[in-house]
Amino acid sequence: MQKIVMAALGLLTATPVCAAEQGVLTYHNGDNRHGLYGAPGLTASSAAGLHPDAAFHASFSGAVYAQPLYWNPPGAAAPLLIVATEGNLILGLNANTGATVWQTQLTASVTSSELPCGNINPEGVTGTPVIDPSTGTVYFDALTETANGPRQLVYGLSASTGQVAAGWPIDVQAALAGQGITFDSLTQGERSAVLSFKGAIYVDYAARSGDCGTYHGTVVQLQTSTPAVTGYWATRGSGGGIWAQGGAADDGSSIFVTTGNTFNADNDWMDGEAILRLKPGLAHSTATRDFYTPSNWQSLDNADADLGGTEALPLQVRSSSGEDVPLLIAMGKDGNAYLVNRANMGGINGQVAVMSVSNGGIITAPAVYNEDGATLVAFTSYSGLSCSGTNITMLSVAGSGSAPISILWCSAFDGAGAPIITTSGGGSNPLVWVPGAEGQNVNQLYGFDAVTGATVFGGAGTSMQGLHHFQTLIAANHHLYVGADNTVYAFTW
Repeated sequence: MQKIVMAALGLLTATPVCAAEQGVLTYHNGDNRHGLYGAPGLTASSAAGLHPDAAFHASFSGAVYAQPLYWNPPGAAAPLLIVATEGNLILGLNANTGATVWQTQLTASVTSSELPCGNINPEGVTGTPVIDPSTGTVYFDALTETANGPRQLVYGLSASTGQVAAGWPIDVQAALAGQGITFDSLTQGERSAVLSFKGAIYVDYAARSGDCGTYHGTVVQLQTSTPAVTGYWATRGSGGGIWAQGGAADDGSSIFVTTGNTFNADNDWMDGEAILRLKPGLAHSTATRDFYTPSNWQSLDNADADLGGTEALPLQVRSSSGEDVPLLIAMGKDGNAYLVNRANMGGINGQVAVMSVSNGGIITAPAVYNEDGATLVAFTSYSGLSCSGTNITMLSVAGSGSAPISILWCSAFDGAGAPIITTSGGGSNPLVWVPGAEGQNVNQLYGFDAVTGATVFGGAGTSMQGLHHFQTLIAANHHLYVGADNTVYAFTW
């Protein structure tokens, strides 16, 4: 059943739209998942005046785990926030006022009593959607109640109207069964962001909280021109889930995923605890240049200490001799940061560097800032090395030298959201923003100077409700927007 509600808000009047302002179309504002945003006028000084926008009020029903998207349709009078809920309610909100422009109620999501494990109830859309600006279509995965039981369905909707696009949804389990591939929606969970790359979309799967049943880390490629499943890759061993909320990232030519622990691998590595390179079509080479796993992968397996706590972020880092070095960085539940050469990932134990950067697990998405040859990577974790409590930490990554990873700063922050970095223009005034989720700073928004770690905004006046552990935020339209249960919060400066 689908219900489309359109508000008479003058959405389709003829207003020119600058391409640079078209929107926040994917998780962390880019296929590289760097979480970097332009926010004109937002400096350390103006951040002190951050406050809720009194003119913005959003109200709907449903838990929100996915990051909102920002879409400025060509010719529209107002930009939209695209919000997806665990109740399979998808909305387009006026980004200026929060008013509902359209909403589409898809077929019912799935209650926890129907699933063998999990900690989301009901479970519907968990991973962040993606918008294809060439067609104005938003794509996402929704766990859906069907006549055949719970199924992972991939949808395409108009981001301007909410209308379901022709040929969608695709039942992933049924489509793969037609190719002789086993995929069970009861055990295959999906919390990673969808990636749009070279005319196709990529959806990643792991398990659900509890690791119940037989599952594999899985990537499915779907063609969008004529909707169909056109590629598939899965870990050879059972387990090896792709858990990171950023999911797959790309560097313009390859796709990179990280995997978690596999089961009963004995002494044979079976694609778990790894960073892997995939190509369009999801071909995967077993050459050492195309994967990395640490030498203690089996110990990580046994301890459920996934390397794949975060997505693998492509970095282009300047060496001391002035050369650009292609790297990847990922962080794990073991508290380590793993740095590998993107051109030759090195196979087993082939890292550029491994460094312990946290006393606790790292399972939220990092953010990256590059300026004047420096590459900085911010992340939150359950316990930092030199700060008390749950922390936000900034790493400095070098392209050469004896210590390619170092800790630039860390600051006490007791809350487990995923950070972003804003600049006021031209890379200047970099600030780190992170929403509190859990901990003492729960439901508050904090800001830090990206270079020094100094607190520029201490959460005053940003009391929110209903933030979930993996929530992040976006910067757009002179606002910071945070998705939460039943609403979106908007702050301006």
